[in-house]
Amino acid sequence: GDLLIQKNTTIAVAESCTGGLISHLFTNVAGSSDFFLFSGVTYSNKSKIKVLGVSPSTLEEYGAVHEETAKEMAKGAQRISGATYGLSTTGIAGPDGGTESKPVGTVCIGLTTPDTAFAHRFQFSSFNRLMNKKIFAMTALDLLRRELLNLSN
Repeated sequence: GDLLIQKNTTIAVAESCTGGLISHLFTNVAGSSDFFLFSGVTYSNKSKIKVLGVSPSTLEEYGAVHEETAKEMAKGAQRISGATYGLSTTGIAGPDGGTESKPVGTVCIGLTTPDTAFAHRFQFSSFNRLMNKKIFAMTALDLLRRELLNLSN
């Protein structure tokens, strides 16, 4: 939160697998109303489409857990709120639901900036649902931190 305030920027979040944890962490910061504009827990594909404007064809072609979906989720949160940055998570927290190509512990994190949108896929080895949610949230926040500090890539 401090970096967002220092840079006079704002954030909007669209969460699936983290279920509001990132939003919870942001709102733990006193003064978060100065930088935290929007949160949507879009757990179902229907809510990703209706609330965030994720393309049904993206979900059909790639599925909910994919970089393209994460990118569209972040764009939707940014668009809805007018925030400087949009951040999103979509993944498989477990302990079930994984496949060979998308095992438990997979998360795709999307980030939109004033100039661009991108997403990264991460794979963690935990099958513990709560641990994965925490790891996913911290990874998303670190991705945002790195972008704000111009440390990305």
